[in-house]
Amino acid sequence: MHKIVALWAVPRSTSTAFEWMMRQRGDLDCLHEPFGEAWYQGEEPFWPRWKPGDKVTPGLTLESVWEDIRSRAESGPVFIKDFPHYINHMWDAEFLSHFTHAFLIRDPALTITSMYDKWPDFDSGEVGFPEQRALYDLITAFTGSAPPVIDSNDLLENPAGTVSAFCEAVDIPFIEQALSWEPGADTGQYSWWDGGSFHANLRNSTGLQPQKRKYVELSEAPDRVQHVYKRMKPHYDRLYSNRIRPQ
Repeated sequence: MHKIVALWAVPRSTSTAFEWMMRQRGDLDCLHEPFGEAWYQGEEPFWPRWKPGDKVTPGLTLESVWEDIRSRAESGPVFIKDFPHYINHMWDAEFLSHFTHAFLIRDPALTITSMYDKWPDFDSGEVGFPEQRALYDLITAFTGSAPPVIDSNDLLENPAGTVSAFCEAVDIPFIEQALSWEPGADTGQYSWWDGGSFHANLRNSTGLQPQKRKYVELSEAPDRVQHVYKRMKPHYDRLYSNRIRPQ
């Protein structure tokens, strides 16, 4: 089996932009949140806001996704971008041993207000920070060494240095040309959720770079949103203190 590089992120963390950069390389079979598709709209959805009548896909399960990933890895190296909370019941030493793990984090003040902008009724179980930290700690315990962590702010402020450090950490070549692309990215073909409506900024982008925010500030958000932020911040801080620095 070839290498399976897994970037474990949280929603609204610029992870799809990172994934798009990885697609520009041309040397990896890149998958967009494959476990998430099953979690949200598989034949037995797990997401907390699901209700009868919502979309389901017969035959799509977390187990069928994992079978597909392994099948792809028989043919060549694979990159997946996904969120740990989709599969926290699947974590064991055998399952996790198949991946080369890395983590992408972002300040929850930014991710949570962005989620609120897109999904005002988001559930705290969809935010992902506790599971991201738990997976990080579990991998560290299993392997005896901490997996690499990159922060979204470092990624956007210094893409070359951050991606170079990431590539070194997961043992793949650094390809500088992948850091830029033509505008008009057709993200719909790679996104199972609503044809890629969450990725408008990416479609207009030409590379990894800081983006102007248009969302409500945390201080102006409802009390519920601010409470979720306070619960998530310690988990982010844990990983942030161990992030790799741009080269």
